[in-house]
Amino acid sequence: MHQLELKNITKTFGSVVANNNVSLTLDQGEILSLLGENGCGKTTLMNMIAGIYYPDSGSILINGEEVSIHSPIDAFKYGIGMIHQHFKLVDVFSATENIVLGYKDQEKFNIKKAAAKVKEIADKYGFIIDPRKKIYDMSVSEKQTVEIVKVLYRGANILILDEPTAVLTPQETKKLFDVLRKMKEDGKSIIIITHKLNEVMEISDRVAVLRKGEYIGSVNSKETTESQLTEMMVGKKIELNIERTEPKGCVDRLIVNNLTTIKEDGLLGVDHVSFTARSGEILGIAGIAGSGQKELLEAIAGLAKIKEGSLDYIEPHSGEWVDLCSKNPRQIRDLGVRLAFVPEDRLGMGLVGNMDLVDNVMLRSYEKGRPVILDRKTPGKLTDQIVKDLEVVTDSVHTPVRRLSGGNVQKVLVGREIASVPKVLMAAYPVRGLDINSSYLIYNLLNKEKETGSAVIFVGEDLDVLLALSDRLLVLNGGKVTGIVDARTVTKEEVGLLMTKTVESTVEE
Repeated sequence: MHQLELKNITKTFGSVVANNNVSLTLDQGEILSLLGENGCGKTTLMNMIAGIYYPDSGSILINGEEVSIHSPIDAFKYGIGMIHQHFKLVDVFSATENIVLGYKDQEKFNIKKAAAKVKEIADKYGFIIDPRKKIYDMSVSEKQTVEIVKVLYRGANILILDEPTAVLTPQETKKLFDVLRKMKEDGKSIIIITHKLNEVMEISDRVAVLRKGEYIGSVNSKETTESQLTEMMVGKKIELNIERTEPKGCVDRLIVNNLTTIKEDGLLGVDHVSFTARSGEILGIAGIAGSGQKELLEAIAGLAKIKEGSLDYIEPHSGEWVDLCSKNPRQIRDLGVRLAFVPEDRLGMGLVGNMDLVDNVMLRSYEKGRPVILDRKTPGKLTDQIVKDLEVVTDSVHTPVRRLSGGNVQKVLVGREIASVPKVLMAAYPVRGLDINSSYLIYNLLNKEKETGSAVIFVGEDLDVLLALSDRLLVLNGGKVTGIVDARTVTKEEVGLLMTKTVESTVEE
């Protein structure tokens, strides 16, 4: 008998069929990966188990008994808890206050007793958590820990994690997987919604694949390969090769010299960084998470406090040198220097959830409020192009962005900046949270930008991709440049050494 069984589940939103006749099972003490492209219905399916949505047809069985789950409270009654991709926490509350918020037992509330129980759960599974710490002081992984402990506090035996590693560093991912294995040993059953094939192979016992809202099948992780899973996801064999073209007509476009920035906490963001970005070339930026990648791009975009150094942009038509340090972010953007930064919270930064796709593409135009007469035809065509090029799954360009899946939200965010025909395109984590097929669409778009003469600066988390896509690679560690190398000839091991070095090596431009 299966601990959880879905039979012929169907769910529609207007004309969009999110799930069509889906059946799958979960056994006790099993880690099941739910795999599929962005917008294939993974989150919708899990939201029905968690009581967020109710299926149009089909049935849910817990331990062989058919159940009706109308709300998250019902789900907790059956031992089901879901950790969502976008966390549901109150920033000004502590970890313990968030964990007990809305929880009703028959005892009088006692914060010390609750904190002790939180610590007991954390110690049992190997979580690192400060029960008194406020949410606004926490890192992403700490917030995720609070969410997981919150459902365990309520007695969940079936845990659903939606894209749990999308914004975690490799070190944080390893810690999370260690915790999940301990939960499995304790008899907990876990469903992970993901798109990262290497993680699927590492953590899961079994993989269930959805494609366009339909259940394709499930396989044992030990008996499959990444290429097989990709074919199941997409429905055809796809070549996972990045077509890197030779740089042509390279001209200096952005010259950074001895740039030093100050963070909000008063510490240095980047420390005496120098490099040149050229048109017709992709300059990759590599480094362990938190090495200064974000601070560097924010400084170029006019969003960071510059202590010393210079930032010069060379205008393509006139050849005039423009001092970016004297410009505000809007003036820098108007020059054609664009930052497509995919943040940890996609809807909190960059897009407005209640606006539709067209309005979000037009967002850059709303500088002094919405004018009475507005040209929506041009942005409408542009939005249609973004939807087509990036295969955004939506029933209409007038759908509110909050109703799109996380990956499709991201495609709109990245597509908007690429569509602006930038002279310098800074793409930071553009494939964060995207499935493998969508990721390669983005890589191809960055290559096209390079071929049209943009200077592309690409910050990524996957070193293999950085080496395959970039022409040159700048390596950062602790805010300093430890090397600038030819991405076509350097080895992964050499870059790895540069990522951990503290002394700058010979810089080769």
